[in-house]
Amino acid sequence: MAKQKRVIIAEQEFSWKKFFLKWEWFLVLIFIGVNILNFYVSPLDKTTGLPIYMSLSGLFNATLSFLEKAFIALPMAYILVLGDIDISVGSIVALSAVVMAESYNKLGLPMGACVIIALLVGTLCGFINGFILTKFTELAPMIVTLGTQILFRGIATIILKDQASQGLTNVNWFSQLYWGKLGPVPYIFIIFIICAFIFGFVLHKTTFGRRLYAIGSNRVAAEYAGIQVQKIRCIVFTITGTFSAVTAIFLASCMGSARPNIASGYELDAISMVVLGGISTAGGKGNFVGAIIAIFIIGFLRYGLGLVNVSSQVMLVIIGTLLICAVMLPNLNLKGLLKKKTA
Repeated sequence: MAKQKRVIIAEQEFSWKKFFLKWEWFLVLIFIGVNILNFYVSPLDKTTGLPIYMSLSGLFNATLSFLEKAFIALPMAYILVLGDIDISVGSIVALSAVVMAESYNKLGLPMGACVIIALLVGTLCGFINGFILTKFTELAPMIVTLGTQILFRGIATIILKDQASQGLTNVNWFSQLYWGKLGPVPYIFIIFIICAFIFGFVLHKTTFGRRLYAIGSNRVAAEYAGIQVQKIRCIVFTITGTFSAVTAIFLASCMGSARPNIASGYELDAISMVVLGGISTAGGKGNFVGAIIAIFIIGFLRYGLGLVNVSSQVMLVIIGTLLICAVMLPNLNLKGLLKKKTA
């Protein structure tokens, strides 16, 4: 008798039902709803009589209100996939901006060199976080980054006290980093989309990304599988510091100055964007596309609510409600609830 061959299929059969019940589709519906809201509350253009928000330039101008902090959300997605957290990013932004501004105003360095210094400062701060957490693995990331949050902002305050380092608008090309446009499209939007594509590709299509998910799912098992867990954690925290410095550069370009109290609360905004996007704070779960959609949901929502003068406290309530829904809905056992009702 001929031997029968056994074939093991690892891939699951495609299901349209599962595809359209993904969290990302709910985010798309929320995104559409937010844009409809903004369309109705947007002021009218005096020449055309149409809402300003309806125009292409108005839509891109709305992104200028939140894109600088969105750069932090890109590596923050990696941090949460690992099962870690970093709440020092806002302070890294402040310190990087202050050092950059003072290098220009006090040391008289060219602005190009000052930008490089800011990137180096942010990278060093991120490396310090990663080094401490990987050398003392028993320490909680929340506690360590809380300590460095206070440390980095304290250094920025020592440098400038309660003063502002101004004069950055004197360099035209530096101001154009934030305010410059290619047609109706801001430069910062183009740079963000390129960075988001690279981060998404690395997370979902490379070995490094698969290792991030493996570490977040089970750190001990990942170590036994030969993955250099602590090295990867240090790299991710360092990248987070670098992109915090990128945020500092765009923020300083926007304001034309730097203060030690800037970027307060940016860490919470970045975490909110990523969590709303469906990336689990427990690690090992989530889709980067959802995080990108969530960035624009929260950004456009804040913009639209600002058009009707909604207070910041009410904004926090609305965004907090979205976050609670983001955490609860994927964990609801809808089939179990339906069985109980029919029983």
